Amino acid sequence: MSKVIYPSEEQERKSLVGNLENYKKLYQNSIADPEAFWSGVAKGFHWHKNPETTNILKYNFNVNEGPINIQWMDDGMTNICYNALDRWVQTGYGNKVAYIWNGNECEEQRKVTYAELHNLGIKTGDHVTIYMPVTIELVVAMLACARIGAIHVVVFAGFSANALADRIIDAKCETVITANGVFRGPKFIALKSIVDEAINICETRNHKLRRGIVYKHSEYDENNNAATTLKHSVPFLDWDKLMSTASSDCEPVWLNSEHPLFVLYTSGSTGKPKGMVHTTAGYMVYCSLVFKYVFNYNESDIYFCTADLGWITGHTHNVYGGLLNRATMVLFDGVPTYPTPSRLWQIVDAHDVNILYTAPTAVRTLMRLGDEHVTSCNRNSLKLLAVVGEPIDPESWKWFHNVVGNGKCPIVDTFFQTETAAPMIAPLPGCTPLKPGSATLPFFGIQPAILNDKGEELEGPCDGYLVFKYPWPGIARRILGDNNRFAENYFRKFPNYYFTGDGCRRDEDGYYWVTGRIDDTVNVSGHLLSTAEVEGVLMENPAVAEAAVVGAPHEIKGQCLHCFVVLKNGIQYSEDLKAKLRSHIREKIGPLYDPERIIDVQSLPKTRSGKIVRRILRKLAVNDTDFGDTSTLVEDNSVNELLRKTVAA
Repeated sequence: MSKVIYPSEEQERKSLVGNLENYKKLYQNSIADPEAFWSGVAKGFHWHKNPETTNILKYNFNVNEGPINIQWMDDGMTNICYNALDRWVQTGYGNKVAYIWNGNECEEQRKVTYAELHNLGIKTGDHVTIYMPVTIELVVAMLACARIGAIHVVVFAGFSANALADRIIDAKCETVITANGVFRGPKFIALKSIVDEAINICETRNHKLRRGIVYKHSEYDENNNAATTLKHSVPFLDWDKLMSTASSDCEPVWLNSEHPLFVLYTSGSTGKPKGMVHTTAGYMVYCSLVFKYVFNYNESDIYFCTADLGWITGHTHNVYGGLLNRATMVLFDGVPTYPTPSRLWQIVDAHDVNILYTAPTAVRTLMRLGDEHVTSCNRNSLKLLAVVGEPIDPESWKWFHNVVGNGKCPIVDTFFQTETAAPMIAPLPGCTPLKPGSATLPFFGIQPAILNDKGEELEGPCDGYLVFKYPWPGIARRILGDNNRFAENYFRKFPNYYFTGDGCRRDEDGYYWVTGRIDDTVNVSGHLLSTAEVEGVLMENPAVAEAAVVGAPHEIKGQCLHCFVVLKNGIQYSEDLKAKLRSHIREKIGPLYDPERIIDVQSLPKTRSGKIVRRILRKLAVNDTDFGDTSTLVEDNSVNELLRKTVAA
């Protein structure tokens, strides 16, 4: 049984919820009548047209009874940008600092108030791709889209040109906003050049963009400020020139509650990235309430989330959730170990950060570098630590709690997905007793369940599939352009439930322990990736006949990739070929997904129906030779050959 860490009297006194008994009462009320609960929460926002309280939810979670459908407050009209900015400026909070921006270098800093953020408006098209570093300008671009009813599609500025082009085409974007480049540590990344290449790829695939906007983020230019030779004809406008002539008076467009707010891509088990569509009002109501209670946010707090804005954590907690709560947030456009392993803690000290939200990958990296880089900074302002992106192992949890937090900061271990918008299971600071490695208890209005293979709900302590059995306002409404895939991925396996794709254990206290993905998706440094997508990239090399990719535990990344390839007859495996395969993955998907190992084999373990037995490959990746029953394999000797090659690799 895991050690329980109870809130101190002071933490309980400062909790917005109070003690655990108060949480249980509030939680039971929230699930007894979810529509009344969320209707009450919605009243805290500005509505151009109030939603009817008697018609707040329409939904179908059962694929056998018709199309999957979720609609919250669909007769209301609002604008999330107005609620995030105008509301505060008009009530006298315009001079409050919204963002404290920190660049790659220590001396790069900037503060922006709510009033200044409100005045930085731009006008753009219907679907807008944003491929930028973590800057105030990226936030402005997102809010500008939300203000006029455009749909923003933020793409992580670490993806390759091919991956960027895939997303531009899938979302049918006509406008792209980028920066000239950014430094990641000592390395310069030419974002505009990557965008140019992506546009070229789009044009070869018959997709034409109408315009681009480029912000000069870096004075450095890898082309020595010479004009880049382009093969495409898309005109690019200068961000600063547009801003200098733009009017600060841009009235918000009042939008239906179910109007799409953004599309954000996540990986799927079929290989093609999934464009998750989130809508205006439901997302606004859910992410705002989660931010307030999961972080126990108070007016004077300084909040620092290290997530890139290209991920759902960045959207929800660095932009909308924080702004909707009138928060002051630190943005960091750099890496936590540059130019010193103490960089993160120096930022905490410099800005008196109270709440730090990061990924287990970052925690493991910093832990490995040694305690002295943490203890050289005082960190006295910290009162809450939080993690997101993947399950955190108990040892890293304890280090984060004891060394970084000096044993006095609660650890908020949050479980959520791109599809869920914000945390679904998480402790409430000062209220929920903690267990290292557990996401603890469900948030208000959230109804988790654990199912067995037959789809039966399990009671009490158990292991099984994690599902949610009732819609919440923040749930994604669909996969862009593919409603059938949305239904198949999340609702087909267990009709009447949203299926997370994760395994889970519930203990004797009702605490939830998410054990990780059970499909063919891996979680590398908190970022989901389909193994099928990597396999497809490997198969593009003419030397490769077959490929199989599995994830394995990694001390720093959480999971890493192990690739097995079968070469075509007559082709010899070489270090040169391995380097080409590795380089191709980096180019097509991104350097974050550089494989741990690429192993050539004569054959892959398959059933008689031709299905690759990935269970065996996963065991080989961790040097586990207990393969269980192999009687269904076409060739038993394939396992022996795999074992020999894996040990030698």
